[in-house]
Amino acid sequence: MAEATVDAHQRQEGSGTGLARNALNLPELVFTAMAALAPLTLVAAVMPLHFFVGGASVPGGYLVAAAVMGLFAVGLTTITRYVRSTGAFYSIITRGLGKEAGSAAALLAVMAYNALQISTYGALGLYAGDFAGRLLGIDAPWWLYAGVALAGVGVLGYRGITASAKVLTVVLGLEMLVLLILAVAIFVDSGPSGFSAEPFAPSTVLDPGNGAMYGLIFGAFMGFESTVIYSEETSGGARTVRRATYVVVAIIGVFYAMMAYAIVTAYGAGGIAAAAGENPSELVLVLFDRYLPSWSGEVVSLLLLLSAFAALVALHNASNRYTYALGRERLIPAVFSRTHPTTRSPWVAGLGQCVLAAVVLTVCAVLDVDPYLGLLLWGSALGFLGIIALWALCALAIVVHMRRHHREAGLWRTLFAPLLASLALAVVSVIVVAHFDLFSGGTPAVNTVLFTLAALSVVGGVARALYLRARSPETYALMGTTNAASADDTEGH
Repeated sequence: MAEATVDAHQRQEGSGTGLARNALNLPELVFTAMAALAPLTLVAAVMPLHFFVGGASVPGGYLVAAAVMGLFAVGLTTITRYVRSTGAFYSIITRGLGKEAGSAAALLAVMAYNALQISTYGALGLYAGDFAGRLLGIDAPWWLYAGVALAGVGVLGYRGITASAKVLTVVLGLEMLVLLILAVAIFVDSGPSGFSAEPFAPSTVLDPGNGAMYGLIFGAFMGFESTVIYSEETSGGARTVRRATYVVVAIIGVFYAMMAYAIVTAYGAGGIAAAAGENPSELVLVLFDRYLPSWSGEVVSLLLLLSAFAALVALHNASNRYTYALGRERLIPAVFSRTHPTTRSPWVAGLGQCVLAAVVLTVCAVLDVDPYLGLLLWGSALGFLGIIALWALCALAIVVHMRRHHREAGLWRTLFAPLLASLALAVVSVIVVAHFDLFSGGTPAVNTVLFTLAALSVVGGVARALYLRARSPETYALMGTTNAASADDTEGH
């Protein structure tokens, strides 16, 4: 059966809107996606919790998670040949599971990406306050630094994805370089107990008691799917998106596994869990002082600040494009689909996102919410709850759509790989819900509020689709049909 689609560029040109074409090449797309993961921040501030829960099994756990995400990437990059849209999850889930499910996914995605982005202001505020206090003697509240960063993020988002990509490339390169230098220094020293095979032993890695650890580790992959979000702005079409997605998954899995193994080596396989429990905030940072020159600590402090800022820019751009896609699809007011006439940035969506972030930061400042234990943990937990659910649904939608319309792509790509990924990600989703207090660090009341916000976004999405079906059938019929895929995307496959 032929699929009804609307060419993305025709739809954009007809409405006077449209994202920039060929704005990102392969390296820029990889760096933009990776920046949202904030590698230095993750290794220094988040990985200690992984060790506290999973001990020496963390390095091998990253490789297992990478294998699952690799299966997901097989299906995701295959469907991108046929369905290419900045709506990403929304477009794919609409094609596979129906318009109501797609609308729910769209609002859930907007909620999740905004939660992730806004929560990161808490980390930046902390890092900036610490850096300014130690080096400059300035004592200012965290939310003041967050407000300054918000202005910078807004300006970069307004200037377009090309300007953001250049900043993200430099910052990410520096982050990964300093982490690689630390890993090499640790491996040369070989640690107190030498190298151990335990972190990769199947009996260690696949221990049934590691469920909570895997829930945390999969969170390190949040944002890898942004390669698909930028698919309409990428030169080379689906081929570039496919290559970038595989590169990002491989880098996350291998690089983080290597960094985790280096940290295990520094403390010893038998002592890493205890060390993480004793002083998690300093577990990684003290290694820079131990293995590198004394001035490296100040460099790392500055890079942590830049890492958080880069993540803010990357997540701002990702959430904007979802909002832009919803405006284009008329799930929200069409004004959000407007783009700048010169830079082609979705500036109205960006402005809306900045206003929302400013409101949340103001509320946090007035209520004296802790930037780490409150804003950062609550927002990131809510974001991951939404993203992991979207991963599982998207993988299932890929199976349904591809088996219905594109069986010629082969059983592995259309059935086995995405189905296995969907099942594995469904299990991870259950783990996240079961251990949600570990992610949020919140009370039962706080967790109830977070679950309610996620549920409301889903219900609101379904309600909006049903409203359009009853009151605007023409708009309803076009939901999920915008498509930038071309004959070049499927040629040769």
